[in-house]
Amino acid sequence: MSKITGRTDGQSGKGEAFSSLRVPEYKVLWWGGLFSFMAVQMQFLLRSLLAWDLTESEASLGQVYLFFGLSMLIATPLGGVAADRLPKRAVLIGSQVLIATAAMGMGLAVVTGRETFWMLLLAAVAQGSAFGFFGPARTAFTRDLVGREQLGNAISLSMLSMNGTRIFAPSIAGALAGVAFIGIGKTYLIAGAFSVISLLAMLRLPNIAPAASTKRNPFLDIADGVRYVAARPPLRRLVLSSLFVIMFAFNYVAFMPALIEGEFGLGEGSVGLMSTASAIGAVAAFAPVARRADSPVARLMMICSGFGFGIGVMLLGLAPNLAVAMLITAGIGVMTNAYQSLSNTLALAMSDETHQGRVQSLMQLSFAGFGMAAAPLGILAEAIGLRQTLGVMGLVAVASMGAYVLLEQLAGQGLRDPAYSHAAQSPTAQSAPAA
Repeated sequence: MSKITGRTDGQSGKGEAFSSLRVPEYKVLWWGGLFSFMAVQMQFLLRSLLAWDLTESEASLGQVYLFFGLSMLIATPLGGVAADRLPKRAVLIGSQVLIATAAMGMGLAVVTGRETFWMLLLAAVAQGSAFGFFGPARTAFTRDLVGREQLGNAISLSMLSMNGTRIFAPSIAGALAGVAFIGIGKTYLIAGAFSVISLLAMLRLPNIAPAASTKRNPFLDIADGVRYVAARPPLRRLVLSSLFVIMFAFNYVAFMPALIEGEFGLGEGSVGLMSTASAIGAVAAFAPVARRADSPVARLMMICSGFGFGIGVMLLGLAPNLAVAMLITAGIGVMTNAYQSLSNTLALAMSDETHQGRVQSLMQLSFAGFGMAAAPLGILAEAIGLRQTLGVMGLVAVASMGAYVLLEQLAGQGLRDPAYSHAAQSPTAQSAPAA
């Protein structure tokens, strides 16, 4: 099938919050992603609740995310190669099958009373591996479907589907898990059913041929992707800063059960409320971000939101009660949504079509790093305290953004630059090896 170039039935709708949904194929991808994220957000909370119930250990919470991160670390580079070399539809379908299988398997184990901590780790590995393929393919597919003109808007909408589900998915999961005749096990099965719905949507996507195809060793393609990014200083700085910001700041979600139940002495339902507060902030940020994601101020907004993300996590460590913590996490949600949407948009804008999957896989490695950093951060929390650890996490994110801005200024790159999306086309960059 030929490539789709973002047709919108004669109206571009540029500057409108939902303009990219006028592309029918992207609408299918968006709805499929909505149900997939619904399932995934439920499982994130369920894994934390089950890990805490089985161990009541902050270090164990970190271990669950460590296994998730390690599997993502291994799978994500391969997922980037798959997104560039295989039909993205097939990659998305395969990842959804794995996510659904992991959720159903975990649900059956809990329902039959055979759940163990190692099973939870195995489910985390399965989901991390699926994410490693799902993320790069879905983001790269977005560019295929809507084209460059509406890329920022479409990425913002994709983030809306992810963050929007965080409003009600954790609350639903927490509420259902607390009902005696449903519990964590049947809630897992419900999450698996949402993954099946997502799978059915993915089956309706167009089967677009990849931009490039090769039968060579995939590890050579991974190395080529790394060289591609390394040869483009603006892209390299963006990828590295994103790695550290997400790796440390986003880990606040891993320790929500410990903060709510351990520090505030509240129940599982409050954990869902905390996640909901963050998601409400993320959704509130959608419209202004979506309208400006393809404008010259996009990079300035990305920088400001990165700083705000780190500062918010630092403030969370000082929260005296649930009400203040919820207010802070709502602000964190605003910053998280803006930072992720804009950094991914900029990375795609600076990538050639033949490398966009691998570039996105490198961006997504930040979530593998987030999972891997959770275990040592959990150990640190037990050693110095959870609140102090949250302060360290936020400080690292702020320092990373500070280093990014400093290096950009030294390179002569202004904070507002209409041509920034083409900044990768330097003489050095153009001499980089092609796949």
